[in-house]
Amino acid sequence: MDRLSLLETLIVALDEGSLNRAAQRRDMTQSAISQQIKQLESLIGHQLLHRTAQGVRATRSGELIYAHAQGLLSGFDRMTAELDQLNDSFSGDFRVSVNSFLGRHLIGPMLLDLDRDHDDLNIIVRVEDRLVDVVRENYDLAIRTGRLGETDGVGRRIATMETVLLATPAYLDSMGRPEHPEDLKRLKFIQHHEEQTKGFFPLTRDGTEVLAPVRVGFTADDPDLIQHAVTNGAGYSRVPLFFVQDMLAEGVFEQVLPGWSAPQKDIFAVYPSRHGVDRRRDLVIDGIVARLDDIHRKGPAPHLHAVTG
Repeated sequence: MDRLSLLETLIVALDEGSLNRAAQRRDMTQSAISQQIKQLESLIGHQLLHRTAQGVRATRSGELIYAHAQGLLSGFDRMTAELDQLNDSFSGDFRVSVNSFLGRHLIGPMLLDLDRDHDDLNIIVRVEDRLVDVVRENYDLAIRTGRLGETDGVGRRIATMETVLLATPAYLDSMGRPEHPEDLKRLKFIQHHEEQTKGFFPLTRDGTEVLAPVRVGFTADDPDLIQHAVTNGAGYSRVPLFFVQDMLAEGVFEQVLPGWSAPQKDIFAVYPSRHGVDRRRDLVIDGIVARLDDIHRKGPAPHLHAVTG
């Protein structure tokens, strides 16, 4: 087993958070995935994964290896692409799938700018809250948050978003403000369809992680509907912090358990093949990463007020 393949298995396992889902993506058995992880741990000399009933997550060594592995595989991609790349121009049709939240408020405007700057490039954007299969449905790129879903394509994490739990002050007045994570079971969680809480999600404080109980009260795949539910006091939700900082400051929403950190939300780029570089794809991904970095540095733009779970 070559080392790049072992590293790719680790990346897939951490991106999916599950050895079973990693096995499905790699078209292997779960035992084979587990064996590859053990082989890599033996090779590295460090434990790379914590295995729990909820799935797998990286150890500190695993996080370090994950970061370096992404760079190594990306470099391998670029090397092979430079050998067989036939088209290095920004031209032709480029089909992108993105969910409605990111599409409307972040990625859509950025894609319009790219399309304007490249006369021969025709960007075709589908804003849709479903997990498309980039291979079977002939997409050049899909941008996803939270999880990858089933696809024959290649996925990699390109960014993370800090999230917070929030509700309206009126809802917390009526239900009581939680003081400890276990108090969340009194409240109803407004859930985006991408969330797979399975009754709990991790909260951390001072390096200690606690599995907080989650009582789902409403689920929707439309961010506007989730925002409406939270605004009208139907419960609390988990949202990207930099999209709601202004409304938290203005008192429209109130952070739930402000002393605890909610899980980060990953942003993935999914595309048909790891081999061969499409400069249009890199242009779009680099634009997304740059836009997120800019928002993190400067704070949220006034219009970025949509809520998603």
